[in-house]
Amino acid sequence: MNPARLAALMTLALTLAACGQNSTPAAEAQIPAGEPAAVSPATPEFVEGEVLVQLQSGLSAQGLTALSGLGVQSLETLAITNGAPLLRMQISDGASVQAKIGQLQASGMVRFAEPNWVYHHQATASDSYFTNGTLWGMYGDASSPANAYGSQAAEAWARGNVGSDGVYVGIIDEGYQFDHPDLKNNAWTNPYDPVNGTDDDGNGYVDDTRGWDFANGDNSVYDGGTRGSQDSHGTHVAGTIGGTADGSGVVGVNHNVTFISGKFLGRRGGTTANAIKAVDYFTDLKTRHGMNIVATNNSWGGGGYSQALYDAVVRAAKANILFIAAAGNSGTNNDTTASYPSNYDTSSSAGYDSVIAVAAIDKAGALASFSQYGAKSVDLGAPGVAIMSSVPYNGYSSYNGTSMATPHVTGGAALYAASHPGATAKQIRDAILGSVVATNSLNGKTVTGGRLNVSGF
Repeated sequence: MNPARLAALMTLALTLAACGQNSTPAAEAQIPAGEPAAVSPATPEFVEGEVLVQLQSGLSAQGLTALSGLGVQSLETLAITNGAPLLRMQISDGASVQAKIGQLQASGMVRFAEPNWVYHHQATASDSYFTNGTLWGMYGDASSPANAYGSQAAEAWARGNVGSDGVYVGIIDEGYQFDHPDLKNNAWTNPYDPVNGTDDDGNGYVDDTRGWDFANGDNSVYDGGTRGSQDSHGTHVAGTIGGTADGSGVVGVNHNVTFISGKFLGRRGGTTANAIKAVDYFTDLKTRHGMNIVATNNSWGGGGYSQALYDAVVRAAKANILFIAAAGNSGTNNDTTASYPSNYDTSSSAGYDSVIAVAAIDKAGALASFSQYGAKSVDLGAPGVAIMSSVPYNGYSSYNGTSMATPHVTGGAALYAASHPGATAKQIRDAILGSVVATNSLNGKTVTGGRLNVSGF
């Protein structure tokens, strides 16, 4: 990364990929339910006093010794990429993050140095549900109730495709209430690491029964208790992907699917370092155990470009895992002002682009006023306004945002994988983008010019 690119990254204005609200480092803008507003993108936040550094190949031991003389100390190794460690490092000499990155780049000992970006989401709620017309995002033009601008999931169900428990998706987000009535039947229980205080499968995470909480460094992926004080966003995402068809509450794009938590967002957001750990967690589960993990859902954003996170997304892509990401909620054009992680393109590194960037539409087919877009960088639209889904504790609520559109697409990927066993990530991505319905509001605003259509899956 050259100094000019670094300076651009440090000042680049990016947006949240959140639930109908936007925030800045100084304050969080409270937007009433059903009234998301377009605002100027916030300056991206990063963790003060820390940098992410990857050494040049072959410099592992001597590089660490030499770097200590440049005022940094290793806190942890996040990954090994291209034979060299990726490190989260503490600045020990009081230098600013920007100054330290410049010094490290100039040393010639690092492949790159960058901030440990902070990512956010923020939810807005309004507040049974498929039969009364509320759950419009699941409808099709021939379902009952009907809405042509829904995902067409109900038509897929009518053809017998309701998903499969043998298809896994990762929810990289907050945690989720895994014992929620509409989620418990699709919540993963890790057969490789039973609760016994031992890391039975040797992945570095003891008793990761439901997944892992990278924000807090423990195996408790739901921290909301019976008051439901946390993890509402992740729980809402899970319900859209795979709320069960049990005659009450909500239903997801899949009636049957298995979701795993990669919690990295806490009360104050989440960092690049923890996002990398979450992405690599799913890559490891798939490569270590052969699990049929087809996609991760990424309804978050707010940081600048990260080479380290990009490399993690590439590692997942090489393991045939799609990275489905929210386009963002600032109403801006991602072609001109990039928004990460949805703007990553893994084509040159993985042989195909594993990222699907998702915009939000409303129930009349209009591009949501808050939704970011991009004729070259945002792939398609999906339902993202007044989306009813599960929330803690054992409740339901309606949220708005590209965060809500994204799990419709992740659900679509799982639905396709259920009816096409053995499909590669590229084949699933091509099927999703190749089956969209042309939509006037998305013409010239997305790559496909269309909206999600899972009816043929």
